[in-house]
Amino acid sequence: MIDKLEYLIMLASEKHFGRAAERLGITQPTLSAGLRQLEERLGVTLVNRGSRFQGMTAEGERVLAWARRITDDMRTMREEIRAVRTGLFGHIRIGAVPTALAVVAKLATSFRERHGNVTFEITSHTSAELAAGIENFEIDLALTYLDDERLKRLDQRPLYQERYCLVTTRGNALAGRASLSWQEAASAPLCLLSATMQNRQILNRHLGEGGRSFQTVMESNSMIALLASVRAGRDLATIMPYASAEVLGLADPMVAIPITDPDVGYRVGVVAARRDPRPPVVAAFFDECASFAPD
Repeated sequence: MIDKLEYLIMLASEKHFGRAAERLGITQPTLSAGLRQLEERLGVTLVNRGSRFQGMTAEGERVLAWARRITDDMRTMREEIRAVRTGLFGHIRIGAVPTALAVVAKLATSFRERHGNVTFEITSHTSAELAAGIENFEIDLALTYLDDERLKRLDQRPLYQERYCLVTTRGNALAGRASLSWQEAASAPLCLLSATMQNRQILNRHLGEGGRSFQTVMESNSMIALLASVRAGRDLATIMPYASAEVLGLADPMVAIPITDPDVGYRVGVVAARRDPRPPVVAAFFDECASFAPD
């Protein structure tokens, strides 16, 4: 039955019978037959069918929630039994807000140096997507802003205070400054994260304080795209967390200038579902985050 539950989870993720079957490594008829068998066993219709996938029924949504929980428990059991014999082993799915991706890479690399049988999948999401992903067992851990009501039901471990710097190239008029005010940062043509990102909402608040205007010339959901644009354009700048700039080790001609007037900070941490036991490898990673130092 576990395999049929995995069929349902994959279909909900892909929202397409053909793509779900391909991801599972089975044929589409096998997928459809497996879902029919699951429906017959449970005595309910799970999937709205037509010429294409039309979503889950109300009963399907409830079964999907249980399917995610059951398959994750099975994974936990397998990993715990294997850990007794071989040590930590497994795969960790980590989601992060874009500004924390460099920090995730540092954490994951450090962890793998001690636990070589662990693999990672790291993906970028909005804060809302991360909270939902943890609740739905679609990711194991998330690095996100902790001042978020949606995280109250999750376990949290603070990592660092997100403080900000203006990143530009040496050709920019601001490049020689030791520090900047938010008003000065607002004077530069800016490349910023997309409006749906919590970081962008934070920056909008400080850059536009008191009704101040600022110019955004490019938006992206990727910090790498923003940095590439800044490097290619002499007058452009972006604003990013200082911890991320430190981890990335920006090379000449790029420079990072702290924004200190006022000096603002927002708590970033790792969050996980409140459950016991956790998969051993996830529990170990979550616990080791306590010793993280961003610089």
